[in-house]
Amino acid sequence: MRSATITRQTAETDISVTINLDGTGTYENDTGIGFFDHMLDQLARHSLIDMTIKAKGDLHIDDHHTVEDTGIALGQALAQALGDKRGIVRYGSCLLPMDDALVRTALDLSARPYLVWNVAVPASQIGSFDTELVREFFTAFATQGGITLHVDMLHGINSHHIVEATFKSVARALRQAVETDPRKADAIPSTKGAL
Repeated sequence: MRSATITRQTAETDISVTINLDGTGTYENDTGIGFFDHMLDQLARHSLIDMTIKAKGDLHIDDHHTVEDTGIALGQALAQALGDKRGIVRYGSCLLPMDDALVRTALDLSARPYLVWNVAVPASQIGSFDTELVREFFTAFATQGGITLHVDMLHGINSHHIVEATFKSVARALRQAVETDPRKADAIPSTKGAL
């Protein structure tokens, strides 16, 4: 089973992440940040990665440390669950519409982290959630997960739709990339022989 549990404890946060890449998209996410939990639920549901995230952070200061550290722990869990990446498809992409929003994601589980981020969220906050933290989350996730991640917003007016479409688009691309390739289930998907 391709699964992993990561715990991360700092002076600012205490986070536990458990994932199963071969799941059905079940989730139990509780970070103390309602909108962020909703986005993590979307990430699990649309990637079909079972996900349990428990986080306690210094929310009396702001949400930044909790969101970023969750991205770090989730990326580490993904890298651990993938192991040597033998048999995976490796690449994934998704063009995802959500009402007015249209977001395109392309990713490579290359072990070469890089984020290209072209997402302009009009509102600075959705409820009490600071929208600039969306990029912080994906930066941490891509870096620790070893993901080359390109995210482009092609259209969008409503901030909630844009952010939700972003999480869903990344999730759908991730779902493709972590799948086992039935034609090469025994091989590392690189001419180098390692990722």
